[in-house]
Amino acid sequence: MRITGSISGNHGSVAYWSKRSTRLKSRRFTGKVAGMELPKVYNPKEVEDAIYRSWEESGCFNPDNLHVAKDAESFTIAMPPPNATGVLHLGHAMTMALEDAMIRFARMRGLRALWVPGTDHAAIATQNVVEKKLAKEHITRHDLGRKKFLEKVAEHVTESQHTIKNQIRKMGASCDWSRERYTLDDGLTRAVQEVFVRMYHDGLIYRGNRIVNWCPRCHSTLADDEIAYEEKPTTLFTFRYNNDFPIAISTTRPETKLGDTAVAVHPDDTRYKKYVGKIYAIRFGDVVRHVQVIADTEVDMNFGTGAVGVTPAHSMTDYALAERHGAEVVKIIGEDGVMLDAAGADYKGLPVGEARQKFIAWLQAEGLVEKEEFIVHNLSVCYRCGTPVEPLPSEQWFVSVDKPFTLQYGHIQGIKKGSKYSLKELALHVVREGLIEIIPGRFNKTYFNWMENLHDWCISRQIWFGHRIPVWHRKDSAIYVGVKQPEGEGWIQDPDTLDTWFSSGLWTFSTLGWPEDTHDLKTFHPTSVLETGYDILFFWIARMILMTTYALNDIPFKQVYLHGLVRDKEGRKMSKSLGNGINPIVMIERYGADALRVSMMIGNAAGNDVRLYAEKIEGYRNFVNKLWNIARYVLMSVKEITVPEAVPNPQTLADRWILARLAETATTVTKALIRHDFSLAGETLRACTWNDFADWYVEISKKEEGKDAILLYVLDMLLKLWHPLMPFVTEHLYRLLHGEDAQLIVAAWPKHAGKYDAKALAHFGQFRDMIQAVRTIRAENHLAPTVGIAVTAVAPEAKELGPYAHLAAELLRATSVALTDTMPFVPHAAVQHAGQVMVLVPLEGLVDIEREKKRLEKECQRTAKYVQSVEQKLANRAFIAHAPVEVVVAEKGKLTAAQEKLDKLSEQLAHL
Repeated sequence: MRITGSISGNHGSVAYWSKRSTRLKSRRFTGKVAGMELPKVYNPKEVEDAIYRSWEESGCFNPDNLHVAKDAESFTIAMPPPNATGVLHLGHAMTMALEDAMIRFARMRGLRALWVPGTDHAAIATQNVVEKKLAKEHITRHDLGRKKFLEKVAEHVTESQHTIKNQIRKMGASCDWSRERYTLDDGLTRAVQEVFVRMYHDGLIYRGNRIVNWCPRCHSTLADDEIAYEEKPTTLFTFRYNNDFPIAISTTRPETKLGDTAVAVHPDDTRYKKYVGKIYAIRFGDVVRHVQVIADTEVDMNFGTGAVGVTPAHSMTDYALAERHGAEVVKIIGEDGVMLDAAGADYKGLPVGEARQKFIAWLQAEGLVEKEEFIVHNLSVCYRCGTPVEPLPSEQWFVSVDKPFTLQYGHIQGIKKGSKYSLKELALHVVREGLIEIIPGRFNKTYFNWMENLHDWCISRQIWFGHRIPVWHRKDSAIYVGVKQPEGEGWIQDPDTLDTWFSSGLWTFSTLGWPEDTHDLKTFHPTSVLETGYDILFFWIARMILMTTYALNDIPFKQVYLHGLVRDKEGRKMSKSLGNGINPIVMIERYGADALRVSMMIGNAAGNDVRLYAEKIEGYRNFVNKLWNIARYVLMSVKEITVPEAVPNPQTLADRWILARLAETATTVTKALIRHDFSLAGETLRACTWNDFADWYVEISKKEEGKDAILLYVLDMLLKLWHPLMPFVTEHLYRLLHGEDAQLIVAAWPKHAGKYDAKALAHFGQFRDMIQAVRTIRAENHLAPTVGIAVTAVAPEAKELGPYAHLAAELLRATSVALTDTMPFVPHAAVQHAGQVMVLVPLEGLVDIEREKKRLEKECQRTAKYVQSVEQKLANRAFIAHAPVEVVVAEKGKLTAAQEKLDKLSEQLAHL
């Protein structure tokens, strides 16, 4: 029989259980669920594809098919469209994992959840791929002509598109494929044309000469984001134009100096004040340049010689200087990267690299070079083909970001219909006023800085694949801008296409049917959140805000969630050259999609880079398997698989505790997911699942009867809470719990999992501390689990824990367990503290007491000596005065820890 009661005397109130009491029967693990054997190892390969097909076939990704309240709030995400001809990389995988977690959470909470998928035509990238394929057959696009070439591209896109879409499915993305869009489909093309025409007639789109980023290989302009930077060694030359010129300049591109028309200095630079305003005739072979010395505050007088050679035609900065001071613009480099006639007879027709070497040789021969310095600089190259970018003056189509226009609607809070604002002003307003929240907030500063310094946007590209600019010209200089081709003869459409970012800038509303006033547009726009990498904050996010505030006079999304870059184990950026890249599809095949997803979410905060490597993913695969085995045990050990609809009635302290922990976990996870803190959600769930449910409650259920209902209830709730992060394994297990027709994906999110029971949390906390303290004593004294021990535990809640002394003895394999709230005398005992609990275990007959005393005495002496040395250091005024604050704080922490250790050692020694 179980013995509990009060023992009077010096020990105060004591609850006691001895091995002479009847031991509870441990539960037998049958190994089957409804007659079916469940394997010990979960194999995602066997279930993931089938589960995804069942989701897709059921139509549950489409919010129109779900039973949601009529007044349910919409939750919308427009998927950042990957390249139609691309393959899934880790950046995509991160996006799919995070956005799918968001949409699943919203769907389970009863919101009208829509995730719109789609792909981007990726103009330059796709054209380059097709051109390379044709080159293998010794065919160029010009051989085929525009029409046939575009047919080839369309064929390639059709063949390739299914690859990226199937890989998205592999990640478990629960997007509504019935609403899938493509940036070059008919509907989006109509939207692109409509916006262009409206902006043109509002005076926001114009054609003009400006310096643009030019790729000689792609024969097209490039957006700022289409430029990559490569660190390259080079030589910085300092020289004079001729022996009579009074100012030396420095450059890494001497050949461009053939087009200099000014030298700029700072107006406060006393070295050059006397030269400002003077014009010098400079001869380069058969070419004479008239170079004016100008003063401008943009010049850094402390950098280099403090003077800058101004090449207006081949530098955006220099072009701005030339505009301010009226300097001549002389173009010396052509669109094919070859020197033009204006460079002079000695250089015309030479590729840029050859011209550079020839000009350097001339400077050296003339004795004009004053200094040659080896440096490493960032070379601007085309992000697609790696060709060095040439800034060139060119007539292109631009969007004015500073010109005011009249707003047709009053959807933007704080701005009235009919008022006038520029695109830049609107884009700044919606973020400054909090209409769009950027997560994390530190990126607001980055956004404002970029937007405030934004120049007019060059939107024309000299490639064939993309949205053709809806402008027609005629020989009589007439221009027509419209959605449809003009009537009449002699009209020729502008050959250029639009920057890809122009069409993707309309993504949130064009995908919902705009310019038509569709039901989807009314229901799902503005979208709820845009989730993407911080590296495209300027280029895509900013343009979406520009374009949506213009076209709809509204915001495109309420929140922007920025994830970081995925790096390797050492924190390095993944690259082909380092050979450290990870193929997400390979990881899914090896470890499963759930493991890959949580490995990118747990430990990852918004805006921070995340480290990813195979061992990390494997570790989370092991956790997925742990969840599987927890469920496997529950399913195979309960008498009947009937999940309670309401919170089961707790019978014991362990019951009350696990239900309280579940409620606490559900609340924390819900709040975390609402604010997109996926890491906290995952860490909280892992702790509850493994540390609480598996390590404690499941183990206790093997010792105590009557736990079936709570085991099933807690497992069911944990599957629901885990589902947004790990959809496949949770769906599979949910169907084992509820039947094959059940769908966790549309199950209701746990609103609560029972009331918090603060006393249960506190009492069981002491119970757990007691168990852990005894296990520590066993480990420290090398006492095998089979060695019987007598346990005395001092705990504030000894009276409340008394009825569970028998359970403690079962878990500890102890011969007896005594619980008291006052300090007893236990001779020759090992002592261990854990939280508010102190545990004493008599060691006489189990270990050599004298040897243990000597060990403790030696450890006490060593620790006391260390305490003294740290105290002396902290008493040293010179150390306190000169050491960094964090070092002093660290030393104080070491002292506190050492003093606590010494106190415990002394206490242990006293009890022996």
